[in-house]
Amino acid sequence: MISNTPGSDGNHDAESAAQRVRRHFDNVLEARGYRADAAQLAALEQLGDWLGERLRGRKSLFRRTPTGIYLWGGVGRGKSFVMDAFFAAAPVEKKRRVHFHAFLQELQKRMLGFSGQRDPLVLVAQEIAREVQLLCFDEFHVHDIGDAMLLGRLLKVLVDEDVSLVCTSNYSPDKLCPNPLYRDRFKPAIAMIEKRFAVISVDGGEDYRQRATELEAWGVFHWPQPSDAAVIALLELSEQACFDQVLEVNHHPLHLRAEDGERAWLAFDELFVTPRSASDYLWLMERFPQMAVSGLDRLGDYPQSISQRFLNFVDIAYDRGLHLQLFSRVSLEQLAEGGNAVDFYRTLSRLRQLKAHPLTNGLEA
Repeated sequence: MISNTPGSDGNHDAESAAQRVRRHFDNVLEARGYRADAAQLAALEQLGDWLGERLRGRKSLFRRTPTGIYLWGGVGRGKSFVMDAFFAAAPVEKKRRVHFHAFLQELQKRMLGFSGQRDPLVLVAQEIAREVQLLCFDEFHVHDIGDAMLLGRLLKVLVDEDVSLVCTSNYSPDKLCPNPLYRDRFKPAIAMIEKRFAVISVDGGEDYRQRATELEAWGVFHWPQPSDAAVIALLELSEQACFDQVLEVNHHPLHLRAEDGERAWLAFDELFVTPRSASDYLWLMERFPQMAVSGLDRLGDYPQSISQRFLNFVDIAYDRGLHLQLFSRVSLEQLAEGGNAVDFYRTLSRLRQLKAHPLTNGLEA
């Protein structure tokens, strides 16, 4: 059960938790010049009330306070914004806000520390439960069997250890793991979420990501694909730039078209057609906070595994604050076309925040 911040009056903190969360949210809205919609306000009220109950340790024979909150809805509906405001205001000392991919990488690394011991995943989950009282997951989703098995068992231990959890997702719990090849193995985790979490829809209303201005843009989307010489000119590489470099990333070679200090230019095929993991992308972004990727084409023309790696990359890049330049053979709206279906809606919303830069014959339009 959550405890209050040391040195404060427990009852006071518990009673004021919801008011404190709402006050902080209102201040953030005012600072940004935004107005929250009804779904966001309702979600925030439920988060504040839930936190207050968790702080008080309220229990009942007839009603148990949910262990967690599961916020879901379409892209750009402000789920992460609501959760971040809640997290910042929550009067809890031991709390963490983590992104899905980064947390999975951390989980796998920590499991290596218990190598040779019985059930390293359970030992890591128990260790995390001792470190945090409130854990907030952003962009919670499941696309492969490895993620499914890790998350399912991790959630069970965290719930059993009574860690308070908040998750945001673009999917309702029953849509978390659509792949029929391993959906049955994730059903127990879905059932646990539906039983132990309060599931809140933050859907409808405005796509708040459409408010992004050029000042807020996190990169540039160039199309159609220019010549290599034009790419070099657009990237404004310095005289110290090195071309055709090979790095070792997590014990696997990776070819860079160019490297210039903290900037790197890579080909789409090298990053996504060649099998890469989320940990590879995280390593690259730590080494190169500015990256350019050339050779994008219609994602539906690739096998889903390749398209999914691109989507994972964009998720991680957006969360890490990477400055990204994409060079595409097709327009942004055409990226999702092709014969193979791809879950592109969340990624499209993020890519629309890139500054559009149409080109003509490899030169600026």
